[in-house]
Amino acid sequence: MKALFGRKFYSIKELKEATEEAKEDGVIGSDYTVVREVELGDLEFQNFTSNFLEDQPWIKKSDGGINEKGELRCIRVINKDTGEKILTNPEGYEYPRYTAIED
Repeated sequence: MKALFGRKFYSIKELKEATEEAKEDGVIGSDYTVVREVELGDLEFQNFTSNFLEDQPWIKKSDGGINEKGELRCIRVINKDTGEKILTNPEGYEYPRYTAIED
């Protein structure tokens, strides 16, 4: 699995714009593996995606990083009402430092 991860995006709007630009430029995503899934209701998901720089109680500093295969270890965050999915690799922080849209 591959996804286009970006660093320190403020919101899903910025992430979507950067993802589209990267696709237009032919950028190839990074390999990743999902280590955990978190399901949020629509309101929680909207709050999460409106400020990616805010700490989240369900992110641990030990989440993220890279596994022995060179894949990014990430959390899949699912909007349980719409099915929209965001991948996050907090890389030692408690906020979504690296984010990607999962197709």
